[in-house]
Amino acid sequence: MKSIRFKEAATLLLIMLIILGTAVIKFGLSPQIPVLFVIALLIFWVKLRGASWDEIHKGIQEGIGTAIIPIFIFILIGALIAVWIQAGVIPTIMIVGFKLISSQFFVPSTFIVCSLVGLSIGSGFTTISTIGIALFGMGVALNANPALVAGAIISGAVFGDKMSPLSDSTNLASAIAGSDLFAHIKNMMWSTIPSFIVSLILFWSFGNSGSHMSAGKIAHTMAILNQQFTISWWALLPIALMFICAWRHIPAIPTLFINIIVTVVMIFFQKPGTSLQSLAKLISDGFVAHTSDATVNTLLTRGGISSMMGTVSLIIVTLSLGGILMKFNIVQSAMKPLVDHLHKPGSLITVTILSGIGINLFVGEQYLSVILPGKAFKGAFDKMGLSPLALSRVLEDGGSVINYLIPWGVAGSFAASTLGVPVLHFLPFAFFSLFSPVFSILSGVTGIGLKWQKGNQRNATNEKQIKEA
Repeated sequence: MKSIRFKEAATLLLIMLIILGTAVIKFGLSPQIPVLFVIALLIFWVKLRGASWDEIHKGIQEGIGTAIIPIFIFILIGALIAVWIQAGVIPTIMIVGFKLISSQFFVPSTFIVCSLVGLSIGSGFTTISTIGIALFGMGVALNANPALVAGAIISGAVFGDKMSPLSDSTNLASAIAGSDLFAHIKNMMWSTIPSFIVSLILFWSFGNSGSHMSAGKIAHTMAILNQQFTISWWALLPIALMFICAWRHIPAIPTLFINIIVTVVMIFFQKPGTSLQSLAKLISDGFVAHTSDATVNTLLTRGGISSMMGTVSLIIVTLSLGGILMKFNIVQSAMKPLVDHLHKPGSLITVTILSGIGINLFVGEQYLSVILPGKAFKGAFDKMGLSPLALSRVLEDGGSVINYLIPWGVAGSFAASTLGVPVLHFLPFAFFSLFSPVFSILSGVTGIGLKWQKGNQRNATNEKQIKEA
């Protein structure tokens, strides 16, 4: 197959973006359908260019191969949500939250709680699907804006995922750039702390509406939860186990298995007559609430392996698309001219972040939004004398945090399906994800917090030398 030129690659990516954006945003189609259509067009095009079927198949296989572990984790998360509701874990969290959290400061409190939980367990997906569901239910009971509450949950989860040493995306960005993990986390504070502070202020401002929240509805919701579920301090045991596993650096898969097993044991203690058939149906199909309140039923009818199949299918098709794009150097060809014409730190960092955002838009997969820009721009960062820490921070700020804002993105689709709020509804309120790239670009332009290699720190007087090099 002949090499792909810049104009050809750029045209292909633009057509893909138009198809995906029009289908998902304008017509409201499920993301899997337009992605499959784009894959079909892409396969047809590379075949006309002389690619063999073996090469096409290998590209798809290589793309999907990167997500085997995440796919398995999503399946376990689906099972965990179902048993947590059945055992009263999520209802208990809601009851405790109603008693401890002030309604006036509910939204900023939600942001802080999800940030701490995400920081402790290192998984934005787990944070959203556990604590996030409980807090979202509280928000609905408090008559808060569902999109605002979802934005606070997602912002907190993203912050925790970004700053935790247990996070897959954080470790990936550090590894791609070749930086020390804990030095990478420390360096991210230059963009993360300002983003956190601004987000907290905005959540306090938008969520300061305690006078509109119904105390009667809260009491009604608590009464139904106490009536329908087993509410006790023992129900918080799985939460404690999750934090213990995080403290012991136990990976996500065994952590989820331990949690599911312990929760299942709790279910048998609460209802000794539970049959294996009903338990299997619960884990497979999810929990179905049958209370006298339609809102509570909607909130707590969740979970099950089947509920994750939409996300799993989206992962498979988006990574298949990404695998084909990488196999035939389409994205790389579109990026190369940019890499060759960048001579200033500010412009290099800006373009790297925009590339990560672009990968999220074109492919919808957060891992590829870190890997592809990292490989494409690493040489440029080294040539300019910038530290690997500068690159790893930029990969986080323009890569994984943005995927939650993409309707056809894996993270965005997962959050939307888990919380029941469309991506375009919570997007304006996902403040942390919106401001992280902004502050990262400002750091690159101003030089504040920008890390250089030892002996290579630049200033305005030798900017000309950099350009000539």
